[in-house]
Amino acid sequence: MKHSRILVVDDDPDVLTAVRLLLKQQVSKVITEHNPEQIPSLIARESPDLVLLDMNFKSTINTGNEGLYWLGRIKALKPELPVVMITAYGAIDLAVTSLKQGAADFVVKPWQNEQLIGVITGLLSKKGPKKAAEPATGPDSEFIGESEVMQDLLYKINKIAPTDANILILGENGTGKDLIATGIHRQSSRADRPFIKVDVGALTESLFESELFGHKKGAFTDAREDRIGRFEAANGGTLFLDEIGNISLQQQAKLLSVLQNRQVIPLGSNTPIPIDIRLVCATNVPLTELANESRFRKDLIYRINTVDLQVPPLRERGDDILRIARHFLQKYAEKYRKSLTDLDNSAAQKLLKYHYPGNVRELQYSIERAVIMAEGEILGAEDLIFSAIEQSSQNHPVQRQLPEEHNLGELERITIANVVEKHGGNISKAAKELGITRTALYRRLNKYDL
Repeated sequence: MKHSRILVVDDDPDVLTAVRLLLKQQVSKVITEHNPEQIPSLIARESPDLVLLDMNFKSTINTGNEGLYWLGRIKALKPELPVVMITAYGAIDLAVTSLKQGAADFVVKPWQNEQLIGVITGLLSKKGPKKAAEPATGPDSEFIGESEVMQDLLYKINKIAPTDANILILGENGTGKDLIATGIHRQSSRADRPFIKVDVGALTESLFESELFGHKKGAFTDAREDRIGRFEAANGGTLFLDEIGNISLQQQAKLLSVLQNRQVIPLGSNTPIPIDIRLVCATNVPLTELANESRFRKDLIYRINTVDLQVPPLRERGDDILRIARHFLQKYAEKYRKSLTDLDNSAAQKLLKYHYPGNVRELQYSIERAVIMAEGEILGAEDLIFSAIEQSSQNHPVQRQLPEEHNLGELERITIANVVEKHGGNISKAAKELGITRTALYRRLNKYDL
């Protein structure tokens, strides 16, 4: 910071004065300019290390998004120069667009001074040579896909994985979102740093802060020693927050604060800890649906969704079904020491016709079960039995009928199966509706062989 030069471009003289006063003790030089048309000559003359750029100017260009125009000019002149966009709250959509066009970050007016300094410090600390990501055809060796939809997805992954962009992975349960997150980390410049996964949908309100942000000894009754949180554990690497769509509004507010300020404060402490992470999130719930229902903060969506990846359900992947099935057949034949070598035509047709509400995860379990039970060297249609949990049509789940004789165990089994089906295999949601914990639900699923 001390040796850095910052260029600030904004047509509001009050903003220029405020930023200059804030940063003059932090950096070597603050260059301020109200006229964006001076940007090219200032970059050539001053060689700034970072640019703070307003989104809207009262200029002759008059396009309504002058900030994007000047962002493009800056990236054309000096592609490696980080640009932080300054925007009003009402123009956040435009600021998110700027991230996709090369901006390093954005700050919303009026900002907190600590937040702005944190953003600038984080970006300047990243300057310098980075380890190049190794080229790859897919995010993981087990991520198989030759269908057109999968080739499109893999192309996007290979383009964005080497960057530090925050990524939101969308898709149904069982499509392989965690596999993609792991692969993105392996292809990134942070591959030699930690990869930390957290199922945030399973964290209770009381555990959320302690697990993510850490705590000090004595912060609460069971805090017998200091413990770092997942954010701090992932520092320098990638943090993967799974089931992000299932967290409460209160949890969302706490998460947003950390992402905006780029620092965590452990429970029981007043000392902020700076963090440098690449954030990857995943959910099976469309965030637009959550936001429309006032269940998810739009400003948090903007923070976690620089780039989104939509993972297609297995039923839309054509012959990939057979490629994946043969992969699992070989894997489990070796594991269970079976002489199985392939699928026969009847098995292949049965696999292709099924709708896979449980996606790749369901196919995997079905092939493993078939390998265990099969007698011959070729897997046939009769060997394939799909999960009872997933026996529902894509659009019209089939509700199991209650037995005429009211056997308590059978009633519980059918009720659990129906609720799990209703929520597409989402254990957190099913457990919540049933009024039991996830652990208790898993015990019952095992008990009834569901």
